[in-house]
Amino acid sequence: MSAETPDELTEPWSAVLAAYEQHLTAERDLSAHSVRAYLTDIENLGAHAARLGVADPADLTIRVLRSWLANLKTLGKARTTLARRATSARVFTTWMARTGRATSDAGALLVNPKAHRELPVALSETEVRGLLDATIASLVDDGARGLRDLAILELLYATGIRVGELTGLDVDDLDRQRRVVRVFGKGRKERSVPYGLPASDALELWLERGRPELATESSGAAVFLGARGGRIDQRAVRRIVHERLAAVEGAPDLGPHGLRHTAATHLLEGGADLRSVQEILGHASLGTTQIYTHVSNERLRSAYKLAHPRA
Repeated sequence: MSAETPDELTEPWSAVLAAYEQHLTAERDLSAHSVRAYLTDIENLGAHAARLGVADPADLTIRVLRSWLANLKTLGKARTTLARRATSARVFTTWMARTGRATSDAGALLVNPKAHRELPVALSETEVRGLLDATIASLVDDGARGLRDLAILELLYATGIRVGELTGLDVDDLDRQRRVVRVFGKGRKERSVPYGLPASDALELWLERGRPELATESSGAAVFLGARGGRIDQRAVRRIVHERLAAVEGAPDLGPHGLRHTAATHLLEGGADLRSVQEILGHASLGTTQIYTHVSNERLRSAYKLAHPRA
């Protein structure tokens, strides 16, 4: 039970949530993290509904859903959180109606609270060069670890893949001749992403020289390894990105997701079309990708103000 939902759920709610968890795991093949997020949201909804006397999820109404979101707003929840909770509720009520557990879809009329979207921070091309050059300069001292870090940074910037996609890579996922990497994104959706010659060179150095030094019996087929030879985890990759960026004077403190933002921004600034960037990033919605056009517009506006005498 979530810390936000201290009340015990009623038996009907608990039974439906058990079936819903099975649906999310077996039918939709969502990650454990996504399943937990959906269930936590609906547990919270169930507790609120029970306090309003709705002991069975089949009796949910739009009034209860709106009351739930309004209560969360009074608790100071951010608009992004409210938008996510509304989405969770709609997915749940649609499933309830489709499977005959409710006679109607209570969430069909639920309007998504408009989330305030901050523009993602991205590195400039100069900062990216500084990051990679500083990592290359440290290779003599850092040995296999340096080769690994360089390959990680090059691949994250070259492809814009998520940190979880990077840590999940196996050697067979790399088509080293065609310079394409196969990744499994959200919902285990597979996509292929190209990468350039610098990333290819860094990967070859790591795989041929660095990886054998760190590899152990526990390494398996993992592309990237941690200090003890096992598959590297997301926390370690975040630490690598933060530490390596700290060597670049004036660069913002970003993690792997910042390199994803940077890759998308530079692709669009270089002339890539929005649909291609959507496919590369693995976004389900084009609207998610469109935020990077705003980043590019902001940079253009800043450059104009700096350069034009009558800006």
